[in-house]
Formats: sequence, structure tokens, C-alpha cells
Amino acid sequence: MSKKVRWITETAVMLALLVTLQALTKPAGQLVTGSCVNAVLAVSVLLAGLGSGITVAVLSPVLAYLLGVAPQLVTVPAIMVGNTVLVVLLYFIAGDCASVGKRVAAWLVAAIAKFATLYLLVVKLICGVMAPSLLASGTLKEPMLKMLPTMFSLPQLITALIGGGVAMLMIPVLRKALHK
Repeated sequence: MSKKVRWITETAVMLALLVTLQALTKPAGQLVTGSCVNAVLAVSVLLAGLGSGITVAVLSPVLAYLLGVAPQLVTVPAIMVGNTVLVVLLYFIAGDCASVGKRVAAWLVAAIAKFATLYLLVVKLICGVMAPSLLASGTLKEPMLKMLPTMFSLPQLITALIGGGVAMLMIPVLRKALHK
């Protein structure tokens, strides 16, 4: 199988898994769905490579919005950036490294960076600086403006840590099974 066909196949499988998990876990709430999404993001980048990880990271919030999982369209670009920060840091810090210590360090740094990115973009920028114009235009309603800071603060760190932890446990097993 050519590298291009393999990449397309692996990325498509990760996207299919992502959509399935988003749809199935939606009733369980942010903690479960977010953790599953972060696990798929980490597995995508650490098994299929940076291109696959970024593709899944960018498409994830679009698919979540279409499934009714993402809270507001205005947050989709911020989630794209946060997800991309997570996968890029995982890739460049851990890469295909078999070292447990390096993978754990990558997981922790990437989770904290994703949390910080989403906090700054959603809580400080969207719900802070941009709030008056978003409210005036009707893009954002007052109840959502009050809910977004809660959703995009500590829960983002928790779901990134849980999802990354699950992925870190899965990666060695999956690499062995796939002979990577």
C-alpha cells in the first residue's frame, strides 16, 4: 500500500472513530465526550503522523458542531486552534518515541497548552473582548456567554489529561498490533 493511501485510510478511520464517539457520548456530557475526542486526537497524531493529527484536529469541532456537540459556531475556530496545539506539541515532543517519560512529558505539556489556548481564545477573547459585538449582532446570546467560560476553563484541562492518558496507554499496544 502506498504511503498516501495508508495516510488517507488511517485518517479516515480516525475521523470515523471520532464521529462515532462524539455521537455516542454526547448524552454523557463534556467530560466523557471531550476525553474521547482528546484520546482520538492523540492516537491520530502519534500513530498516523502530523498530517493526520492536524486533519482530525481541524475537522473535529466542525463535526462536533454538525452533531450538536460544540456549543456555538463562534467557538469552532478556537477549538480548531486548541486541538492543533495539542497534536503539534504531542508530535514534536513525543513523536514516535518509545520512551514512557518523553510521552508523559509530551502529554502533560500538550494538555496544559491546549487548555491555555482555549481559555485565552474563548474565555478572554470571545467572552471578553468580543462579547459586546457578538451580543449586539446576535451571534452569541447572554446565557451562552455565561456558560462558555465554565466549559472552556478547567474542564478542558481535565478532558485533555484524561484523553491523553488513555491514548498514552493505548499507543504501545496499538503500535505493536500495527507493527509500527
